[in-house]
Amino acid sequence: MALLDHFRPPLSTRRHWHSFHNAWSTYLADDLNQRLPDGYFAEPNAQFGIEVDVATYSEGAPGKSSHHNEESNEELSEWVPRSPTATLPFPLITDIIEVQVFSIQAGPTLVGAIELVSPANKDRPTQRDAFTSKCQTYLQQGIGLIVVDVVTTLSANLHNELMKRLELPIEPMQADLYAVAYRVGESEGTPHLDVWQEGFTVGRSLPILPLYLKSGLYLPVNLEQTYQHTCIRQRIPDFV
Repeated sequence: MALLDHFRPPLSTRRHWHSFHNAWSTYLADDLNQRLPDGYFAEPNAQFGIEVDVATYSEGAPGKSSHHNEESNEELSEWVPRSPTATLPFPLITDIIEVQVFSIQAGPTLVGAIELVSPANKDRPTQRDAFTSKCQTYLQQGIGLIVVDVVTTLSANLHNELMKRLELPIEPMQADLYAVAYRVGESEGTPHLDVWQEGFTVGRSLPILPLYLKSGLYLPVNLEQTYQHTCIRQRIPDFV
């Protein structure tokens, strides 16, 4: 099955794109778990419309452990922080649709990630900046990364913005829909970033890309196969 447009009619009026992306991340994780060696596992992580919970709390006096500390505890109970030095706008990633791969050798440690782009990730400069900042953090920690963008309703290219953010000399991709794999490597003591770029369009098949884990292991990620499986399980071929 070729790539469909999940964000415009007729499909967008009959299936929810976020449900499809959630399912796709699950099947991507399942596919990886079938092939990951012992000591690794993959988990899907899909969160939409994330909001920060602001807790309302009341301060009570700290418990008094002894008569010796009674005076200092009373002082602490009356202490309140001063006004902040600055209050600044701070963008958060409102949607997260990803597959995370962990190594359990030293406790669950993130070693790879597949990011499925949502419309909210591309919608405004602040959201695009938050998404590329997250990708930058992954790469600077040596975590293998794949970014997949099938959002047809917005034209921003987050890969290009990530390359600009990293100040890397690479020609911008001339594609609105794409998948890119990244590997952080080292040659003669100098770190470098390997990039595999694949542009695609609605009606064409999706590529296979390598997911390089921080440990050096890599796995092929068959986007076409997992996409087809998701379409079948979501019963999308029934009316397309």
